[in-house]
Amino acid sequence: MSIQWFPGHMNAAKKKAAEQMADVDVVIEVVDARLPAASTNPIVEELRKFRSRPCLKVLNKIDLADPEATNAWIRHFEQDKTVTAYAMTTKKPSDVAKVIDKARALAPHRGVPTKPLRMMIMGIPNVGKSTLMNALLKRRVAKVGDEPAVTKTQQKIYLDLNTAIIDTPGLLWPKIEMPSDGLALAASHAIGANALIEEEVAEWLATELLARYPQLLTARYGFKTDGMDGIAVVEGVAQKRGYRIRGGDWDYEKASHMLLQDYRSGALGRISLETPETRAAALAAHLEAERIKAEQAAQKAAEKEAERMRGKRGT
Repeated sequence: MSIQWFPGHMNAAKKKAAEQMADVDVVIEVVDARLPAASTNPIVEELRKFRSRPCLKVLNKIDLADPEATNAWIRHFEQDKTVTAYAMTTKKPSDVAKVIDKARALAPHRGVPTKPLRMMIMGIPNVGKSTLMNALLKRRVAKVGDEPAVTKTQQKIYLDLNTAIIDTPGLLWPKIEMPSDGLALAASHAIGANALIEEEVAEWLATELLARYPQLLTARYGFKTDGMDGIAVVEGVAQKRGYRIRGGDWDYEKASHMLLQDYRSGALGRISLETPETRAAALAAHLEAERIKAEQAAQKAAEKEAERMRGKRGT
């Protein structure tokens, strides 16, 4: 399943962010620590680099992510000298308190009443931007919800005389190139429910967990994973939880929902769906598949043209 989700308000948000970027000193991009590259928005990269703006890349939800993978991602991101990576959770006030200082270090020429530090918080839906905004201001100014795309408008608020923050709506991009990225975003609740089939997302997630964290599946649901595939894992969840539909068959829909909820809430354990190494391998495989597809399309076009020319000579 290829998942795409770019509702109209996101296109408007993209245009508004592009306009505001000229008046921003630092971009704070919030990503999901469980999938830091898949949740990095290429639009954010494009906009900030066009204006030469530094980025504080906040890896949020580290309480749900694999610590070793998180540390590897911090090292990876900071190979870019315009990026400072910071792993945190908005659940800890001490983590939140460090965000402004880290942003200020990226724009040391700003941060006084005559030249306030101007920051823009950006990121994909449901990654914790609004929660971070509220935590920084120590009051509720941004809507927070369990569904993606709760925030739909941009707002600018002064933290103090020296610091201004712009909160932006959750923003995806028009075309998610790698199907695995769309599935990872859907599993992590960054995609609207109307754009996905939950059973297929759960099957994909189960396959990833079998490859990366089979012991967590056993610990949570009590079955051994030897010889299982993704579908068998979902069926195993249904069996262990006693989920049946009328007639006695296993309720795959309910089991899929439970598996996704257990992953999203951290009930399964601390999980990362990618590392810098697996990301590089996935990108290489995707590029090779695209190359083969392009070659096949070119060959088909050439054959069609040759057939056309033969028919032309025949007449």
